[in-house]
Amino acid sequence: MSLPRGIVAPGIVLGATALAGGLAFAWGTLVERKMFTLRRVVVPVLPPDAEPIRVLHVSDLHMAPWQRDKQAWVRSLAQLKPDLVVDTGDNLGHENGIEGIEAAFAGFDGIPGVYVNGSNDYHGPMRKNWLRYLVRHSGGAKEAPADLDTPRLERFFREGLGWTSLNNAVGSLTVKGTRLDFFGVDDPHIGRDRLDRLTGLIDSQQDEESLDEDASDAERTVTIGVAHAPYRRVLASFVTHGAQVIFAGHTHGGQVCVPFFGALVTNCDIPRRQVKGLSLWRHAYRTAHLHVSAGLGTSIYAPVRFACLPEATLLTLVPAAR
Repeated sequence: MSLPRGIVAPGIVLGATALAGGLAFAWGTLVERKMFTLRRVVVPVLPPDAEPIRVLHVSDLHMAPWQRDKQAWVRSLAQLKPDLVVDTGDNLGHENGIEGIEAAFAGFDGIPGVYVNGSNDYHGPMRKNWLRYLVRHSGGAKEAPADLDTPRLERFFREGLGWTSLNNAVGSLTVKGTRLDFFGVDDPHIGRDRLDRLTGLIDSQQDEESLDEDASDAERTVTIGVAHAPYRRVLASFVTHGAQVIFAGHTHGGQVCVPFFGALVTNCDIPRRQVKGLSLWRHAYRTAHLHVSAGLGTSIYAPVRFACLPEATLLTLVPAAR
């Protein structure tokens, strides 16, 4: 029995769909997740007449020791000679991932940097049903103790590279004549952030710096907030506390996206349209530039990216328009 003209057999449709899905999975697993990409954006935020500052934003490496190609690509970024590195966490992706991180950032010593931790810097990757992300994000406090070598990671960043921890902390650097005041939080995705402490930390920082600065110094200051996961409550608090630029990661840009539609999930409560890249975050009549990195890695148990290239970003901070 033949089907009427114009009607396609269900088996053919199912077969074609399965083939397309298989090809997409193969592409995302074997090809795209290794297509490391450097994005470049310009952020108009500096005081008038300030020299441009180049900031390398890296995030979500989820490093395993055997990922030599990713390590080599990250290591090559040192040749860009950025003025500052901002690392927004989830560096580790395996119990021996620190070995890969040390190899990846070899050559970055002497380049100033700041960092915060993500949940995967404390807890190793787990097998899970990834479809549940379509229903709700995976955030929530984890009572289990850390099972990764977080102290070694932080020692490498602080002592090996000279970077400043912003895990519920503040810091300050002067780069090309502009003072950058930082504040940050430990990972909000697992409840390690202490937003309640920010006001006190920032006030203490400002009190100390006011003893050494004059009015012209204050005018040449840019305030930067740093967190791993860009939850709305965190972004709102950062803007309230005066952040002019905010750096975050965590979302993987959706990791698996639909062409011409974008991310299906964000794994937090940030709007999908701001799941990656540069945008503006507004709260209570204040606005900050928000940069969310789509990151460079994936869980070793979900090694796929689709329509969402792994990335680092070189942001050039320039004077704001008057």
